[in-house]
Amino acid sequence: MSDTFHIGGLARATGRSVHTIRWYEAQGLIPRVERDRGGRRVYHRDHIEHLDFLERLRRSGMSVAGMRRFTDLSMAGWRTLGERQALLRAHRGAVEAQIHDLKAALKLIDAKLAFYAEWAASRKRPPPLPALPVSGRGARRPRA
Repeated sequence: MSDTFHIGGLARATGRSVHTIRWYEAQGLIPRVERDRGGRRVYHRDHIEHLDFLERLRRSGMSVAGMRRFTDLSMAGWRTLGERQALLRAHRGAVEAQIHDLKAALKLIDAKLAFYAEWAASRKRPPPLPALPVSGRGARRPRA
């Protein structure tokens, strides 16, 4: 792969559609996009890394505004390192909370699967599941 490429090459390199890349650019999320003599966008290898990172932020729940803020701070240089770290620390905390909630959901799903397996094997409804704590909302008993 060359060091520069057009939008189709960036789409292939990142696994995103041309439409998605154009949307990201319109949202101010892709910095320093140059144009060639024909007016076509020219991207560089660092655009691949940036898009991959933005995709991770998006998938982990960061808003477009948050991603735009991160991109703007990145473009402002080393003086914004502290702000970037603070933004990422806050997002990391939110991701940790999501992981905690997802683990609790998996525990409940596993309990429900075991409940149904016992019911299917014995052909008798088992006793109700014990109450499982639900993050921040007290204990709840899953319904059969």
